[in-house]
Amino acid sequence: MKNPFLKKLLLFFGFSFLILSSFTYGIISVRRQHLPYKVYLSLYQQKRKIFSPEWKRDGIWHKVRHNAGDQELTEEQREAIAKISALPYLKGYNTAPDVQNVTIYDKQTAFNGLNFVVSADAPKAFLMDMTGNVLHEWQIDFKDVWPKSYTIEVPEVYKSYWRRAYLREQGEVLVMFMNYGLVELDKHSNLLWSYKSRVHHDLFVEENGNIYVLTREVRKNDNLSLESLTFDGPVLEDFITILSPEGKEIRKFSLIDCFLNSDYASHLEHIKNPFDILHTNTIRRIDQNFGNKYPMFKKGHILVSMREIHTVAVIDPEREKVVWALTGMWKYQHEPRLLENGNLLLFDNRGNDGKTKVIEFDPLTQEVVWTYKGEPAEAFYSREAGNVSRLPN
Repeated sequence: MKNPFLKKLLLFFGFSFLILSSFTYGIISVRRQHLPYKVYLSLYQQKRKIFSPEWKRDGIWHKVRHNAGDQELTEEQREAIAKISALPYLKGYNTAPDVQNVTIYDKQTAFNGLNFVVSADAPKAFLMDMTGNVLHEWQIDFKDVWPKSYTIEVPEVYKSYWRRAYLREQGEVLVMFMNYGLVELDKHSNLLWSYKSRVHHDLFVEENGNIYVLTREVRKNDNLSLESLTFDGPVLEDFITILSPEGKEIRKFSLIDCFLNSDYASHLEHIKNPFDILHTNTIRRIDQNFGNKYPMFKKGHILVSMREIHTVAVIDPEREKVVWALTGMWKYQHEPRLLENGNLLLFDNRGNDGKTKVIEFDPLTQEVVWTYKGEPAEAFYSREAGNVSRLPN
């Protein structure tokens, strides 16, 4: 070719076409799991087996937390301590105890019965007695529910365990694969039905069998206009979704809209996370009326907890409206539970000067009538999640 400019132009477009074609095929390969996706995935899994530490297991893990005093040490002080710790002072040691299953069982104070336990590192759940003996087990893998490629892109770790499970009276189990979907199994772990959606954190079942579950969507809510929001784009929005006993969607409504439709919209001004703006982590149905003392707690109303705005609220599902909300005494709370006396019991992850506590309080006066901060207090720490339940005894 005699024209050098034309030659360079053809080379440029040819090279660009090759790059674009490779990129496009890469996307198709991942979505449809064609070659070379399977080869790459196999090599990646082998690499994890070879180079990952032996303690690496499925599930969500956090780095070990240092004592509060360690946070004030300088880097030089840490290095000095490390050198001293490396000196050969140790002359002997006792083997660490093999701690597993039930480690403490006080028969006099425990509420005896059966315990339904969800595994933290595998997609299974157990029915156990008070000493840890497994009486029955349910299990189903993600690939056995959804064998084909799943379009929702979330961390693979959520496929490796159940975020929540609910045991029905006849032995059926509702199973939540976080951000993927909800599943019901019979007592022999056979699949009855599945519901695809970004389900997360929590659910409850009404007397008629209807299922209330937290779901989320990435969308732009045009009604959301607050001083605290300095961004204008899609957010991860939480919904309450109602399913039939057979897993068919009946209706759903937005928790953001429930606040905006109420006198408690100002609670949304606490939003700091520009994407996961609420992070609702608990949903409970109120099963009794409390008369004139607590008029916001009516049978059929829904108690919810929103971590990112440190708020506990009550929703009227018929009007899709917040009828009561409270914040201020906790940080990143979890699992509020309404007690028979009208008080609320709540697991406070980090509101105890960065540590954890459990409190029972009057929802109107905010008087704390009972608290637990651990013994010693430094030892009681939960970064996130956490659970609390008052037993009948």
